[in-house]
Amino acid sequence: MAHTRDGFGRALLELGEQNPNVVALCADLAESTRMLAFKEKYPERYIEMGVAEQNMATVASGLANYGKIPFMASYATFSPGRNNEQIRTTISLNNLGVKIVGSHAGLSVGPDGATHQALEDIALMRVQPNMTVLSPCDEEEAYKATLAAAAHPGPVYIRLAREKTPIMTAKETPFEIGKANVMWEADHGSEVVVFATGPLLHNALLAAKELEHAVPVVVINIHTIKPLDADTILKYAKEAGAVVTVEEHQIAGGLGSAVAELLATNSPLPTEFIGVRDQFGQSGEPKELIEYYGMAPSHIAAAIRKAQARKST
Repeated sequence: MAHTRDGFGRALLELGEQNPNVVALCADLAESTRMLAFKEKYPERYIEMGVAEQNMATVASGLANYGKIPFMASYATFSPGRNNEQIRTTISLNNLGVKIVGSHAGLSVGPDGATHQALEDIALMRVQPNMTVLSPCDEEEAYKATLAAAAHPGPVYIRLAREKTPIMTAKETPFEIGKANVMWEADHGSEVVVFATGPLLHNALLAAKELEHAVPVVVINIHTIKPLDADTILKYAKEAGAVVTVEEHQIAGGLGSAVAELLATNSPLPTEFIGVRDQFGQSGEPKELIEYYGMAPSHIAAAIRKAQARKST
């Protein structure tokens, strides 16, 4: 178990050592977002913006325009939630290489409640032209995603969680922007493919294990929501014949929508969606909220069975 934001902080510090053009901007949350180590080691390259997320986006765009590689971090409800217009107009419109880090995303913020539970951030970012959207599943993948974002020339959004989550990948696990990874595959062909993003990938794997002798399943980690790995998604969807998507985000506008859009124009198939269904969050323990909003392994297993049944009718 580890924080995805720890992977980001580890990579940011490494990038600072490698490249003097890497700079960090934060909205008064250096410790929470794991920018603190960078701030302490490279104070001349750290800009504390205070609680001014809109200003942070415009300053970051200016830095990127003059050759810097700015990482800007806050809670996802505030960035990209509060400063969406500034990101759109000053960063995405100009295709500038700002790296936007939205921490504490999803329901797992827990007791902080609906105001701090970003459930719309993927939708906000993937709709913007030029924006790349990364949703790493664990600490190790967040580390790799941060390094990849720095090397990517355009704007990137990286989505991170608050709570410690299971480690599902290793140092040797490949990570490439736009390339999905197969994490679980039945021995003799699959009847349902599960596309999962972020730490909820673990629940998808638990559901696949639960159904190991009942429903052959393949589970694929969609760490890049934009650009989607269309080739991999279509290949496994066509082979399985039924699809389940899993995300800690509103179904509308998120991974489920992105996959459904792709399938609708290429290979319409029975599809079930696991995610938040047009509701705000609420205060509670993270595990309780995941259960309440229908994203536990049992819910994913039920969706897999339903998708399989729909395929056979």
